[in-house]
Amino acid sequence: MLYYLFRFLEQYDIPGAHIWSYISFRSLLALILSLMISAWFGEKFIKWMKRRNISETARDASIDPFGEKKIGVPTMGGIIIMVSILVPVLLLGRMRNIYLILMIITTVWLGFLGFLDDYIKIFRKKKDGLKGKYKIVGQVSIGFIVGLVLWLSPDAVVRENITVPQQNQEIVVKHKSEAVKSLQTTIPFIKNHNLNYSDIMSFCGKYKVAAGWFLFVIMTIIVVTAVSNGANLNDGMDGMCAGNSAIVGVALVILAYVSAHIGYAAYFDIMYIPGSQELVVFLAAFIGAMIGFLWYNAYPAQVFMGDTGSLMIGGIIGVCAIIIHKELLLPLLCGIFFLESLSVIIQTQWFKFMKRKGKRVRVFRSTPIHDAFRRQDSQLDTTSTYLLKGWPHRPFHESKITIRFWITTVILAALTIITLKVR
Repeated sequence: MLYYLFRFLEQYDIPGAHIWSYISFRSLLALILSLMISAWFGEKFIKWMKRRNISETARDASIDPFGEKKIGVPTMGGIIIMVSILVPVLLLGRMRNIYLILMIITTVWLGFLGFLDDYIKIFRKKKDGLKGKYKIVGQVSIGFIVGLVLWLSPDAVVRENITVPQQNQEIVVKHKSEAVKSLQTTIPFIKNHNLNYSDIMSFCGKYKVAAGWFLFVIMTIIVVTAVSNGANLNDGMDGMCAGNSAIVGVALVILAYVSAHIGYAAYFDIMYIPGSQELVVFLAAFIGAMIGFLWYNAYPAQVFMGDTGSLMIGGIIGVCAIIIHKELLLPLLCGIFFLESLSVIIQTQWFKFMKRKGKRVRVFRSTPIHDAFRRQDSQLDTTSTYLLKGWPHRPFHESKITIRFWITTVILAALTIITLKVR
């Protein structure tokens, strides 16, 4: 709203009004504003929740050895994150931008889905919260909507990058003059690193483009659901998910910025995506909200984000990567989320497989994988055999685990950015 106000005032030569046209100014302002909102609103929210006794009532001692200290800590802190993102974006963003609209819809949609889950856990006293099938339906639905809009919207276009050989044997990267609907996406570590979904569906003959878009929508659904669930599983220790997500957000804001700048897009040999600069504003607010939330969520946590926050965070990351055509970089960038999900799948499927043979065998000491690092020998199931019982060799305090996971995510984020030049 403020963007349109000052652009209007710029017509009357109001001093300073032109600065609102700069993406760097609006992004940094969004970052600062989201930090201030999360700090102010977070304190009010925590006090309000405590007065109404809306908090954690029980922790699984077999998983969390510090659980007794966390009883009574308010949850649903994802509301703080949501408000801290949406207010700066609504004030500073260009609301006619299709990408910004999709990010706002994703934030509200998955935030509400997570809120329903937390509400059922707290007020209905159901430990498992919202049934898993309803969560999946909600995640698949928003993935389908995003994929369909990117397919059908005339505003969701790109200028594809092409390499032009020069007489001196140098290669110059240029972008096609016309913005078009594109099924290309970036592949890491490969020269001429664009994959076209329609090429995968070439066996469909003359229908390969339509089939490619169908595959793109399916891919969008998978990415949104997978990253959302990965973030949800990563939310198990004080500051863990918020810190990792802030780091991922920094990498995404770099990728979004270079994708929105035709000069940098040519330098890194990636697609130029007109209009994606508004993602920089959104992601700046996202980073500010994550850091601001850590003010209260770092160990010892004064508030938990709950599924209201974790499902929303994963969806934001997934949709943003899809919009800038960098979804294939997510397994590297969100390696921690991927590892958390993979550990749960391996643990569950192996246990079921061995149980059919009459044995109780688990792979890890506990899952998601971060729990394995704090699980003590006395907390293990004595009726089960553990393939990796000796790893890790001793339990760690959760603050040390959290910081080491942050460091790992920093390394993965740096490697993700490096892939733009290493190929």
